[in-house]
Amino acid sequence: MFARTMRILNRTGLHARPATLFAETASRFRSAIRVSAGNQETDARSMLGLMLLEAISGSEVTIEAQGEDEVAAVNSLADLVARRFDEEPPQE
Repeated sequence: MFARTMRILNRTGLHARPATLFAETASRFRSAIRVSAGNQETDARSMLGLMLLEAISGSEVTIEAQGEDEVAAVNSLADLVARRFDEEPPQE
């Protein structure tokens, strides 16, 4: 198992568009991937589940994967979060 905790950086949080992009990215990997925020957890491939996490800007999410490509899966999703789901330019 491999996991990383990230802070949601984009202004609008994990709303419909970022949740869809996150789920689509997670679907590219074979590993089982879970995302948690606060006391809630969901399958990373579920757009609705991701939205129900209510991960607003500034909240922390933990991305956890288990399987043959777990490190690549978590790092790819963490990169997506760090890039602010490509909604905003990176801040320096």
